[in-house]
Amino acid sequence: MKISRVFKVNGKPFFPLGGQVKNSSGYNPEELETAWKALEYIRANTVEIPVFWEQVEPIEGQFDFSVVDKLIEEARKRNLRLILLWFATWKNGHMKYTPEWVKRNPARFKRVITHDGEAIPTLSSHCKANWEADRKAFCSFIKHLYEKDKDNQTVIAVQIENEPGIVGSDRDYGPEGDRDFKSSVPSVLIELISEKEGSPVHSIWKQCGSKKEGSWPEVFGRWAGELMTAWSIARYIDGLAVAGKEIYPEIPMYVNAWLDGGEWNMAGLNYPSGSPVTSTLDIWKWAAPHIDLIAPDIYRGDHKAYLNACQLYSREDNPLFVPESGASESNALNMFYALADYNAIGYHIFGIEQIVDDDGSLRPEAEKIAGSFQAVSAALPLLIEYQGTGRIHAVVQEEFKSMQILDLGRYVGLVKFYQVVPHSQKLGAISWLDYRHNPAKLVNERGRGLVIQAGEHEFYVLGAGFQLFLHKKDAPYNMLTATQASPFLQRELIDYVRVEEGCFDEEGKWVTIRRRNGDETDFNGIWVQPDVGVVHVVLNDAI
Repeated sequence: MKISRVFKVNGKPFFPLGGQVKNSSGYNPEELETAWKALEYIRANTVEIPVFWEQVEPIEGQFDFSVVDKLIEEARKRNLRLILLWFATWKNGHMKYTPEWVKRNPARFKRVITHDGEAIPTLSSHCKANWEADRKAFCSFIKHLYEKDKDNQTVIAVQIENEPGIVGSDRDYGPEGDRDFKSSVPSVLIELISEKEGSPVHSIWKQCGSKKEGSWPEVFGRWAGELMTAWSIARYIDGLAVAGKEIYPEIPMYVNAWLDGGEWNMAGLNYPSGSPVTSTLDIWKWAAPHIDLIAPDIYRGDHKAYLNACQLYSREDNPLFVPESGASESNALNMFYALADYNAIGYHIFGIEQIVDDDGSLRPEAEKIAGSFQAVSAALPLLIEYQGTGRIHAVVQEEFKSMQILDLGRYVGLVKFYQVVPHSQKLGAISWLDYRHNPAKLVNERGRGLVIQAGEHEFYVLGAGFQLFLHKKDAPYNMLTATQASPFLQRELIDYVRVEEGCFDEEGKWVTIRRRNGDETDFNGIWVQPDVGVVHVVLNDAI
């Protein structure tokens, strides 16, 4: 699978790894300092910070981008890249960051009207004045980025709006919304849906009679409000992208998504109606071709729901990028599935400040997510080189799991985890790893990481809380005596050319920091912890 690397710096693929600050932290010096500290803890290379429409255009037609300049300056000081989030027409399904002159003029800037005639604090995508005002502000913002940063490329992407959609209604029931609702569904959309067999929107279309023409309710029945809203909002935002890229064509632009689901899984109630979710993602891809990707905000802790989200947004026409996720232990594990199995091209934690305690130290409950990010940070060149090749394997200690088997070509990989599992009170045969790491202190370190096969006999290993043992598939089992078949001797029989801890320099070249060919390997196989970085393993291909 060919990976579409949306993010680039100086023409080279770039993997953004980092955190998003809370909504107001980017402009509070004390909170921003906490965010910088947190980013150091996770060894980030990128930070996401919002830019408010109300902040840069407090008076209509008068723009002030000094706050944007300050963010770029501070990021450059720390050798960080920036992704700026345009909070304008939508922020989480509402109009919270529109200027006061927009909020106080509902006659000009139309709001969404609910089915019972109530105006809610969400701008209507059917109102041309809303789009024109947002477009002017957005284009001024993009023009400023082009003039200020094009040569340095501190800003590597722009998110247009934030979790767009309507919270409080399935659609706009006002005059403009009603007009569009009762109009004919674009014939090109019906044709595309009819050809997309197996997709959620195709299933909806079939359930409603597979009509080739008609109004939105005639073609889509009870789903008409959500699907029409998705088409309308996607066209609105695509228009912003078109205008922005006429000014700065090189900068990627994406949209993030508040996932569907929730208690009732109803559009406008549990998630913003019209947002790019399961039933509407295809509509968004067709309606907004100038958006480089649609990115899910994944806060789901349970394994199955997390993987479902990754699968939905990881497509040939949409590489997986996670702009928001939680600082939970579940995310510390699940993120490795996103990187290995779904080829995620970037990953961020939301509210990065929350991992830092009042005294500036890393909060104990954030150690696992920080460790996972540290491990991944050390291996970014490997992700860029090997994602999509089938050579990256996720290691994750799911509940009740004590080991994991990996198919590594000519070798079988046996992963053993440290954590005590239910019905067992022993660590097993794990001894001291080395003078720096006592496994007795790692009992509750849930195993997670990656095993990357760089060649037939060459591997890179990263993560925490596990040991990897390797065995040739064609080993002569029938020639081993009972003594020779002991676990210890089997480990001894693996012929390592070298085992080394190290990292990658700025050019992406491997740098060995510490050799590990002795007791640490003989007794414990290949083991990793976040502070180790990456372990490089080369086996002897001469025998």
